[in-house]
Amino acid sequence: MRFVLQRAAWDLNGLLTTLDPGAELAQRNLWWVRLVEWLRHAPLKREGVDAPQPGTRTPLPVLRLRHLLQLLDRQPEYRARMVEQIARTLADLDATLLLADFGFAQRFAFFSELGERLQRRLLPGTAETRDLAELFQLVFSEEQDAAWLDAIDTPTLEKLGTLLHESVAASRHPGAAAGWRSALLDAQLFCISQVGAAAFSAEIRTRLSAPAQALTPFRQLGPAFEEVRRRIEDPAASPADLTPALGYARALLDACRRDAQTVHEHLEEHGVSIDIVFTLEQLQSRLDRIDHLLDCLLSDRPAEAVRRLVVQFAESAEQRRSVAALLARNYSLLARKVTERSAETGEHYITRTPREYASMFWRACGGGAVTALTVFLKFLIGSLGLSAFWGGFAAGLNYAASFVAIQLAHFTLATKQPAMTAPAMAARLRDLSSDEAIEGFVDEVAHLMRTQVAGILGNVAVVLPCVLVVQLLWQAAFGEPLVSAAKARYALDSLDGLGFTPLYAAATGVLLFASSLVAGWAENWFVLHRLGSALRWNPRIVARLGEARAARWSAQLQGNISGFAGNISLGLMLGLVPAVAAFFGVNFDVRHVTLASGQLGAALGALGWELVYTPGFWLAVLGIALTGVLNVTVSFALAFRLALRSRNIRLKDRHRLNAALRRRLRRHPLGFLLPLRGRARAEPAA
Repeated sequence: MRFVLQRAAWDLNGLLTTLDPGAELAQRNLWWVRLVEWLRHAPLKREGVDAPQPGTRTPLPVLRLRHLLQLLDRQPEYRARMVEQIARTLADLDATLLLADFGFAQRFAFFSELGERLQRRLLPGTAETRDLAELFQLVFSEEQDAAWLDAIDTPTLEKLGTLLHESVAASRHPGAAAGWRSALLDAQLFCISQVGAAAFSAEIRTRLSAPAQALTPFRQLGPAFEEVRRRIEDPAASPADLTPALGYARALLDACRRDAQTVHEHLEEHGVSIDIVFTLEQLQSRLDRIDHLLDCLLSDRPAEAVRRLVVQFAESAEQRRSVAALLARNYSLLARKVTERSAETGEHYITRTPREYASMFWRACGGGAVTALTVFLKFLIGSLGLSAFWGGFAAGLNYAASFVAIQLAHFTLATKQPAMTAPAMAARLRDLSSDEAIEGFVDEVAHLMRTQVAGILGNVAVVLPCVLVVQLLWQAAFGEPLVSAAKARYALDSLDGLGFTPLYAAATGVLLFASSLVAGWAENWFVLHRLGSALRWNPRIVARLGEARAARWSAQLQGNISGFAGNISLGLMLGLVPAVAAFFGVNFDVRHVTLASGQLGAALGALGWELVYTPGFWLAVLGIALTGVLNVTVSFALAFRLALRSRNIRLKDRHRLNAALRRRLRRHPLGFLLPLRGRARAEPAA
């Protein structure tokens, strides 16, 4: 469509010749679309527009707009048509929808807005409309429109203002100028009513701070602007009469902004809701719109105030077309809340002293012992001959039960650590202004790497010999190993480090990261809906459990909800994702370093010690090493990237972090593997 419009609008004289103010509404509206297409895309030389001088930054649409105004000055006939066209457009189209509602959601709900944006993006618009907001979206339909509108210089603005004044004066409707003033005042009234509806809603009102819950500025906003309107419309009123009322109205706007900001403080403590955040953003944006409308009415430079408002409309038009912009804005907020929830848990997985390092190692040993049982159950489930889905579901339940048992026993699984510790580390990136802060962060990276080494060593050091011993004991008692030689050989071949193992291990790292997102989201949801308090004080629950047991269960669930959600989701994903992938014809298998080590122990017990002299054994060892590295690095990298996104870390600071890490790794490599008595610190960069 744009290409057709471009070609039709390349010839400015032809475009002005086709201008017919007496045409039907749809044709007049479509002419505005073609005119703006010419401003964007017409060739310079063909239309006689001077090319920008080297070194200047004037956008080409602004140059074409100057050329258009110059041509109208030279051609009175064209100018008369343009004046009448503007007058007819102002008379026929409703401006209040543009001034009051454009850029805002019709309903204060995130998913309603998401559906509306999808509909707007997929369904075409029409030029047959009396809604100025709908026409605005058709006319300014490209991403760069806001930039060139903002770049219009003051002389060009003054010429546009003169053209608009001529159109208002030539309007056949008496009181056209007063009508536009009334439209601006009505738009303020509509915005104030929407602000009040949002502020008085239960979801916002109950989350305001205690002093703000009186809603005093929101109650007074309407009467204050009615007084401003009365004095503006009073012909006998002087500017001095308006000043007190205007100052009071603007002070109320500031007070409303401050009170609304206290909702964020509540959300930081009690959990985030997408709909509440979306409603709050709409409320604050409408307060800003009221301010802009006041500027258009009372500013000493009304043309510049109108330009700022039109630029805001153009930016809003682009945002309302963008589903990605809506998701990205809310994703950033939720990312911060999820990472903050995960950070509280992740602090427990970082060791900083030799004693903590040893404690982590022994906890990982316990996790390896539990995983040994998981390995045997995995082989048992595989021998049942279940269908793909039910086999995957049973395997997922096995993994989930194992991970939850490890959590409740206060053991640890090494690969669960990176996705949880990355947010805890990112929480230390709030201030990177000094080299000392950078070096402190590098310390945390070293602590984390040592923790991963302790966790993986503890898991592997126990799960492999445990499985091996069980295999040997079972064979001594019953004459054959618990896991048959055929299954052991298949498991050994599947661990080949030169095959698909690295790819599967990296994909498993993605699942580990996804489970951390589920854990953070679940805790945020639990806190937001106050389920801990409900479990503690709900009358039916207290009557059924008793006060002591209800209090104990509430405390236990509040402390473990994140771990339960993360572990159960990880277990089910490890079991079901391969089955779902197979349904779509994708060959995928999970590669988890602790489970893989147990499989190697089972193979060694079934196939005998001579296995260590075969290449297949060492290729499996290589596969397990790669699995451990990729499980950790992929899950950590994804979690850390999310945490950085939530913190809005600048690219320059990221380079400083990378340089400090490389410097520490070069000077103190052992500090990333073993706990040192003296803390190795690289010298701060100059």
